[in-house]
Amino acid sequence: MRPILPALVLIALVACRPQEVRTPDAYPLAGTVGGRWGESPRLRLALIGTGVPGALTNKSDIGQNLVGSSLNSWQFGFELPAPGVFNVAGVYQVVAFDDANNNAQYDVGEVVARNRKWLVVSPLDARIPEVMLPDLLGGGEVLPAMTVRSGWNVYDQSQPLGSANPAPFTTLSGYDLSR
Repeated sequence: MRPILPALVLIALVACRPQEVRTPDAYPLAGTVGGRWGESPRLRLALIGTGVPGALTNKSDIGQNLVGSSLNSWQFGFELPAPGVFNVAGVYQVVAFDDANNNAQYDVGEVVARNRKWLVVSPLDARIPEVMLPDLLGGGEVLPAMTVRSGWNVYDQSQPLGSANPAPFTTLSGYDLSR
């Protein structure tokens, strides 16, 4: 029985080690953050959105790496949750924010950057009904009903809805955020 104890201790130590920090382009979602943020911003990224129907998400404890590349410009990588984590469809955005109160969560009123691209996740190939956005993302805006594939999809609101929009992905670069 004694030889099992060292193996259990080793497994516990491996499980508790810090997550590996990777270069931004090694994450499933990558892009840049640009704009004026003032002096010494505490920039973080958060996954914000809603399940269909209605389960609000505001998570910034997801693996991420934000690296300054020049004045007022950063590259980032963000670890999206595995699609199997969601048992319902959902519509999300990854936003950059200045964590002014240092609580590691986006709070209404903190300076934020986002884009017009929505991340739609579904456990199955499905037709998603139109979705009213949560107040946390400005509310009032409605995303149209759309057909998505199982897993993560990107819907670019600046492009016409069609056979290539939304598009499924496993990795997505160019998810640029700006203020």
